[in-house]
Amino acid sequence: MTPGSRIPEAGPRPERPTPARALPGLAELLTPTAELYLDLHRHPELSGAERRTAGRFADWLTGDGFRVLRDVGGHGVAAELRNGDGPAVLLRAELDGLPVAEDTGVPYASTVTAPGPDGDTVPVMHACGHDAHLACGAAAARWLAARRDLWHGTLLVVGQPAEETLSGARAMLEDGLYERITPPDDVLAQHTAPFPAGMVAHADGPVLAGSVTLKVVLEGDGGHAATPHLAADPLLAAAGVVTRLASVAAREADPAERLVVTASSLRTQTAGHTGNVIAARAELHVTARAFTEAALDRAVAAVERVVHAEASAAALPPRATVTTVTRSGVTLPDPELAAAVRDAHRAHFGAGRVTGWPGSTATEDFPLLTGAGSDLHGHPHIRGTYWMLGSTGPAQWSAAPGANAAEKLRTLPANHSPRYLPSVRLTLESGTRALVTAALARLGRGPDQCRPAR
Repeated sequence: MTPGSRIPEAGPRPERPTPARALPGLAELLTPTAELYLDLHRHPELSGAERRTAGRFADWLTGDGFRVLRDVGGHGVAAELRNGDGPAVLLRAELDGLPVAEDTGVPYASTVTAPGPDGDTVPVMHACGHDAHLACGAAAARWLAARRDLWHGTLLVVGQPAEETLSGARAMLEDGLYERITPPDDVLAQHTAPFPAGMVAHADGPVLAGSVTLKVVLEGDGGHAATPHLAADPLLAAAGVVTRLASVAAREADPAERLVVTASSLRTQTAGHTGNVIAARAELHVTARAFTEAALDRAVAAVERVVHAEASAAALPPRATVTTVTRSGVTLPDPELAAAVRDAHRAHFGAGRVTGWPGSTATEDFPLLTGAGSDLHGHPHIRGTYWMLGSTGPAQWSAAPGANAAEKLRTLPANHSPRYLPSVRLTLESGTRALVTAALARLGRGPDQCRPAR
């Protein structure tokens, strides 16, 4: 996109029954913000390989006067801007894309491919909105840096690598993030979701579930497909595990726990990779998601029990091992901070554009940045809050099948879909406003003195 060109839109701008309060200078900021977003969207990078993305983000913050650290915990970016006495507030966004082939049909769609974790070439797409998070974070940082008379304290901005693999927050903390910048008092973050752009959503309890990812390995000696009775068969045991896992959530958990146990991938290894050879190894990845640590612990124990039971049921049992790949805590906002941010959003957007959020079984490593579930730093009093940002444009919302909002939400392309398509203008505008007003709720004078936008 060239300077001054039209920002692409997924549909016409909606009428606003309650105008948002003015943020002077925001309209002029939207064009460079959209240019950054479109560049990031066209050039996504996989977890752990976000060098170009991190460079764009770091360069933007450096130009706005922040002290910027690069390559923190991989390609992580950490920036700091001090403005007198006051609290330290951190705005966090993510750098990485996903191994998804984009199918949106927009002119700025990604055509990038890159080596995946196993070395095979895979397509890459920002299918989860991280490009929008970064662009909103960059815009909010620029707006606040230019208006230091409105706030006091320390503004921190973090571009986190490897969120999709739930390893980036830990890597940054292990690399001394909070020893290399001012430790935050509050950490703020938002995430796009397929509900109407221009709205934000807050939860009364958990926003996102905690999760555990397990790697299950079943190993035998392999053999000839004509003589299966002479071979320990890892594939047969793995198939039994996949079938039995459905019973863990259905039969072993209280439905109120909202436990989800999913076998997400299965790979086999043989000497010749052919149809007449019984695999010598089967590798299975399993995720468990729940809203309490106790429920996650029970799910892990159940998966381990099922794996070993299925292996031992065979006449020639394959060897079975279960290891934890990642574990992330429940995203549970601090009640006082969440209430302050929600009030700031209602004052700015109007109550009609601030809605509730029921909690999602998607998961995040955001809680580690507040110290939840982590012994990596000695700052136990960091508070955090996290809200959802609408990203669906009016035309896309109107075209979605369904007679009501609930039916439309079930049919819209969701995060991680190859057809996930945020409305550029509305998502960036409302996302920047949401971050700015949330930061000002803690850093000093908010924009309440500003007259309503017209």
